[in-house]
Amino acid sequence: MEALILTPESAPLSRDIADYPEGIIIPIDKPYRWTSADVIRKVKFAAIRHFGKKNLKVGHAGTLDPLATGVLLVCIGKATKLAEELQKHDKEYVAGITFGATTPSYDLEKDIDRFFPHEHITPESVSDALPDFIGEQDQIAPLFSAKSVDGVRAYELARKLYKTGGAVSEIDDAAKELIRVARINISELELMKFEKGRAVSESADEVEAAAEDPGTHTDISKASARINVTDNSALGLPRAVVRMACSKGTYVRAFARDLGEKLGSGAHLDSLHRSRSGIFLVQNALSIEQALNLL
Repeated sequence: MEALILTPESAPLSRDIADYPEGIIIPIDKPYRWTSADVIRKVKFAAIRHFGKKNLKVGHAGTLDPLATGVLLVCIGKATKLAEELQKHDKEYVAGITFGATTPSYDLEKDIDRFFPHEHITPESVSDALPDFIGEQDQIAPLFSAKSVDGVRAYELARKLYKTGGAVSEIDDAAKELIRVARINISELELMKFEKGRAVSESADEVEAAAEDPGTHTDISKASARINVTDNSALGLPRAVVRMACSKGTYVRAFARDLGEKLGSGAHLDSLHRSRSGIFLVQNALSIEQALNLL
């Protein structure tokens, strides 16, 4: 038997976990400003109450940044043993990238630290640069990431350095010294949209619309208060929406950084949506509310 995969059309689960001997997989469209751990806590509490089993295992396959939305695979029961295998599958993202400025976290969690020339960036120059990123390559992960360095999460090191006034150059140097270079593979890149001199702080919903993907499940009503989001909308910097298909371990924030450098400017991620994880599409993912209703 195989793990039960839930969909928005699934019937409510029985109260006996023994009815699901291979476990349960719930593809959830992670809400904006929720951490992956927030999702697990919510689902685990409901699952323990539903099945009446306090030691029930609940985990996820592949972390999503708090400012990202999209497919997060939640595994319950014996399906947690599949998490490592599920993480190996390729992913697809829709990324909003703002040019002309950088942030220490390479996204909107930190304020802009440096501005760059951007008048020369056009949709043609972005499209021409994308093929250079296709294929296998080495990538340095952002220091503000979930990678573990000697048992300590990299983002914990980064935030400590940031709070103590560490310079951006120090943070970048620390990233190169502390985080191993990962071998990744980007199989597809497509420029879906380019805006010059428009507001940069579009919501995840607008990015999803650009991808012609309705992405119906962005609920920020219970977003984590710990997650900061900067507002750069008044700057009117150029931005691109790029679709990317890539291997496990690819950091789209790092890709945004590298694309900005390739174009002779700076760049940071202003939105991120995981539209696919392996065979799991966001169109078939459940909202938090839908998942809880099945439990």
